[in-house]
Amino acid sequence: MISTKSQREIELMRIAGEIVAKAHDALISSLKPGITTRDIDTIVERVIRENGATPSFKGYNGFPAAACTSINSTLVHGIPDSTVLKDGDIISVDIGACFKGYHGDSAWTYAIGNVSPEALHLMEVTKQSLFEGLKKVKPGNRISDVSNAIGEYVYGFGYTVPFEYTGHGIGAQLHEDPSIPNYGEPGRGALLKKGMCLAIEPMVHMGKPFTRVLSDDWTVVTRDGSLAAHYEHTVVVTDDGYEILTVLRNKEDHSQNG
Repeated sequence: MISTKSQREIELMRIAGEIVAKAHDALISSLKPGITTRDIDTIVERVIRENGATPSFKGYNGFPAAACTSINSTLVHGIPDSTVLKDGDIISVDIGACFKGYHGDSAWTYAIGNVSPEALHLMEVTKQSLFEGLKKVKPGNRISDVSNAIGEYVYGFGYTVPFEYTGHGIGAQLHEDPSIPNYGEPGRGALLKKGMCLAIEPMVHMGKPFTRVLSDDWTVVTRDGSLAAHYEHTVVVTDDGYEILTVLRNKEDHSQNG
């Protein structure tokens, strides 16, 4: 069942989303060669807790950390540990925060030091595909209109998306209905309505779309070892478009019309 959120719920999600954005913002100056993924996780958890929230991911189905740290060919759900980031790596950091029972969720891919032009291009296409999908978020459109916009943009550059990992609804639960694939035909699925809250998250492979899960039962990698990137925002459907919730609200207005 897909729920719409009240103004009170949306305001709590704005706060949760801004805390997620603060955690991402706090990382930027530290994301250099030599940092470990555990260091990243420590920064993320500190910022979340200092702002009166709890990490959404820590303990979720047994996940042991506050952030997912996914390097190079790791698509999602990388577990922070003693791995040291090297010049030329790319890393996707996925962060969730729960504030007074409501969640915000956002992932971003970062370049560590000097990365290849190919990696930068993958990152840029993946990031732009998120915004191509968001252009379709408005009342009266359907879920698969978002999916189609993301997939067609990605495929246009010769990249692929994994079939089994999707965006999702979000609110009092970290993962709610509906699932939001990053590919598919338009005009299908549920109608978007004002007050729906969605985590839109393109995940893109430089190579083939197939994945495998490592023996820790969490870490998802590209089966062919190709690079992967991941961008995600939590948004709420408004009267005529959407509002991004996972941003620093004092920097700019993130309300958008379709």
